[in-house]
Amino acid sequence: MVVSLAMTSRIFLCFLVVWIHVLAIAAWTNPEDFVALQSLKDSWQNVPPNWAGSDPCGSHWEGIGCSNSRVISITLSSLSLSGQLSGDIQTLYELQTLDLSYNKELTGPLPQSIGKLTKLSNLILVGCSFSGPIPDSIGSLTQLVYLSLNSNKFIGGIPATIGNLTKLYWLDLADNQLTGNIPVSSGSKPGLDMLVHTKHFHFGKNQLSGEIPARLFHSNLTLIHLLIENNKFTGKIPDTLGLVQTMEVLRLDRNLLSGSVPQNINNLTHVNELHISNNNLDGLLPNLTGMNVLNYLDMSNNSFNASDFPSWIPSLQSLTTLVMENTQLQGSVPAELFSLYQLQTVILRNNKLNGSLQIESTYSNQLQLIDVQRNIIESFTQNPQYRFQIMLAGNPFCNEGGDGTEDYCIKSQQTETYSTPPDNCLPTECSSKNQISTPTCKCAFPYTGNLVFRAPSFSNLGNRTTYETLQKSLLLSFQKRPLPVDSVSLSNPTKNLDDYLVIHLQVFPSSQDYFNRTGVSGIGFVLSNQTFKPPSSFGPFFFIGEGYKYFDGESTESKKATSTGIIVGAAVGGSVLAILALIIGIYAFRQKKRAEDAAKRSDPFASWNSNKHSGAVPQLTGARFFSFEELKKWTNNFSETNNIGSGGYGKVYRGTLPNGELVAIKRALQVSMQGAHEFKTEIELLSRVHHKNVVGLVGFCFDQAEQMLVYEYIPNGTLSDGLSGKTGIRLDWMRRLKVAIGAARGLQYLHDLVNPPIIHRDIKSNNILLDERLNAKVADFGLSKLLGDSGRSHITTQVKGTMGYMDPEYYMTNQLTEKSDVYSFGVVLLEIVTGKVPIEKGRYIVREVRTAMDKTKDMYNLQEILDPAVRSGASSRSLEKFVDIALKCVEEEGVNRPTMSEVVKEIENIMEIAGLNPNAESASTSETYEGANKGHHPYTDESLFVYSGAYPPSKVEPK
Repeated sequence: MVVSLAMTSRIFLCFLVVWIHVLAIAAWTNPEDFVALQSLKDSWQNVPPNWAGSDPCGSHWEGIGCSNSRVISITLSSLSLSGQLSGDIQTLYELQTLDLSYNKELTGPLPQSIGKLTKLSNLILVGCSFSGPIPDSIGSLTQLVYLSLNSNKFIGGIPATIGNLTKLYWLDLADNQLTGNIPVSSGSKPGLDMLVHTKHFHFGKNQLSGEIPARLFHSNLTLIHLLIENNKFTGKIPDTLGLVQTMEVLRLDRNLLSGSVPQNINNLTHVNELHISNNNLDGLLPNLTGMNVLNYLDMSNNSFNASDFPSWIPSLQSLTTLVMENTQLQGSVPAELFSLYQLQTVILRNNKLNGSLQIESTYSNQLQLIDVQRNIIESFTQNPQYRFQIMLAGNPFCNEGGDGTEDYCIKSQQTETYSTPPDNCLPTECSSKNQISTPTCKCAFPYTGNLVFRAPSFSNLGNRTTYETLQKSLLLSFQKRPLPVDSVSLSNPTKNLDDYLVIHLQVFPSSQDYFNRTGVSGIGFVLSNQTFKPPSSFGPFFFIGEGYKYFDGESTESKKATSTGIIVGAAVGGSVLAILALIIGIYAFRQKKRAEDAAKRSDPFASWNSNKHSGAVPQLTGARFFSFEELKKWTNNFSETNNIGSGGYGKVYRGTLPNGELVAIKRALQVSMQGAHEFKTEIELLSRVHHKNVVGLVGFCFDQAEQMLVYEYIPNGTLSDGLSGKTGIRLDWMRRLKVAIGAARGLQYLHDLVNPPIIHRDIKSNNILLDERLNAKVADFGLSKLLGDSGRSHITTQVKGTMGYMDPEYYMTNQLTEKSDVYSFGVVLLEIVTGKVPIEKGRYIVREVRTAMDKTKDMYNLQEILDPAVRSGASSRSLEKFVDIALKCVEEEGVNRPTMSEVVKEIENIMEIAGLNPNAESASTSETYEGANKGHHPYTDESLFVYSGAYPPSKVEPK
């Protein structure tokens, strides 16, 4: 027996040695790549401690990514590296990503040899201290997609060779000391006008000079952000700028520009933020009529001709912020200005405005500040119900009248502040002075830095919802990667002297109280590489990270190595037998457990009771089975922090699978007998359907008396929440059209391409979800039915659905058809254009539209009931055609309604009218109805009051 064990141990040890050699050979690093990395190591201080040995790939050097023995990525942000970038980096021929951001002590020039890294797609050196000129050889990096050199100390001009980078998407050279002109092409000489696929030109905070070249702009450019603020540009704004109709953010402020603003600037109808302040512009104020999505307008401190307050400004229905300080305005301020429904801030100080300042009772409920200091306003009547701050110091009635002691005559502007609050817990008092209590009330060492937003579309810095949306978006972005992030905290939002919004960010680790280097570099890369996309209202951003000082194992690594050697030496002889016995025991136990799990997974419905669980065993195609313990673990024991919704069926939790995939887990209530039927219906149907506009089923759990459905995670909530403003996402007309086409295609797929066809039976805005790109996905198949035989036109079934959306023909006849879904979808279309729930205070949306409609008038005379975002953003023709197809869908008789394929074609036509490519990606008062048909129409006056809450309906429960 002793001999047998000895032989076994020798065989085991030999096998281990051979296996280690095999792994070493498989992971061997290309010699040239090792030499280059060794040169970088010798040039830098504070490299990661595990940069040792001759096999960076096999030893998994932190920050080094490899493929087939070649180094393909170096990501080392926020590691406090110091030194210079060695020219030997040129031999890393397969390198695709180089990110050294947020290492403030990295200095010296970029080597000319960097141009030999011809496979480089991401060159990101944000927030370092590199200096000298940007090498011309950078124009040889023809695979570059992201070039971010901002916040360094580069000097000289912008290399014209950058014009050769035809794949470039992001060009950020801001916050350096660059001089000279913006280069444009001439003959064989390249220039930035050749970058027709680049979306971002960020050149602010340099010393660039000369005129903005007219040849820089043409109709083939697809720029969305042009940021050249804080330079020394002179001359006129070129007329050609009006040709770039993809533009969304335009910052020309804080230069030396002169002359009049081009009249065609109002061709830029997609611009959200326009800053032309602090120049020497003169002539007439530009007329911006037609710029209907403009949120933020700043024309301050120029030399425009004296003029009355422009009559076109109150027509800018999307305006949140108007800043026109020192622009020679005179006359009175129109009262209707303050009724713009999104207006937050009005700054008109240092002008010659006069008369009485009138503010109507219909002023915007978002209004925070009116600053009209140092004008010649003669009267103003304060109302105690005003919820905004008004500043009137320096006007005659403050200086000379009896109002000089009123708050509005003496107070300075109030500053708003914000800090992420604890998440339903009490903050922890931390023992270490460097630890901070996290939003989840744990003590940890956070990774910190500042998020800098260069052109936010809002000015209300006290809106908590704005920051909560950003916080959730950040956390989701980190966890999708996945990165070891528990929570994030935002604090101290302020506007700096450059009119940038600066927010302090703290990112807290999960599992332990500090990050390792891989975690910090991963977070840094998500922010430096623009992988994180903030909510659209925040606009373009960059991040400046701080060096992290609390890495895992910093002070204990050498102790671990020493103690490991002692333990191994002492334990080898006496513990071999115990280890082998333990291994055998564990192996046997795991084999048994695997066999049990395999049996369960091969037949997860072995315990299905056809009487108790509403029918025969579900028949599934490809859905994955999850155990209760797995889902319990992945949702942190179904914590309230992960609770993202609830309904009559149960609760919905966010979970993270081991591969980092985020999922939504729908957990049925134990008492929900209806839930059992919905559970079976959804897993059967969703295991059969696969379409980008239908929510995807990842798997299910039927274990320990639990019924759970596991869906793909859809981050932006429901269409209903989006229309009501709960999500903080602004759904303008273009976005609403994209949502409509996505939902229509999802429903068309269920009707036309699934065999047998599926009738959803509960189409409503609460069952249309919006993903991170605002693509619509049809969800919730708990009430769905298969149409069955190909010759059948309807199913006779009990009436179920949501009042307000339910087809009246189905309600009265019990005959369910595909046209029943069409009716429901028509109601959703009307909800999209009006922003109103289907039934409210006894008024039904279908009847309201039909009553108000007059086809002989513009926009069918529906302006009063249209959502403001639609009223200001939609053309008459596109809006009218949209209403036409919606009303066709809600015809009383199903035979008169279009099919979903016809609806899809019509919405595609409307999108083309609105200038969109239809093939490009991109809480309700209604209640659930179940019961026998009542024999009368569901939307009579009496019924409408029932379903809008006048008195409780029978057999109606919330969904």
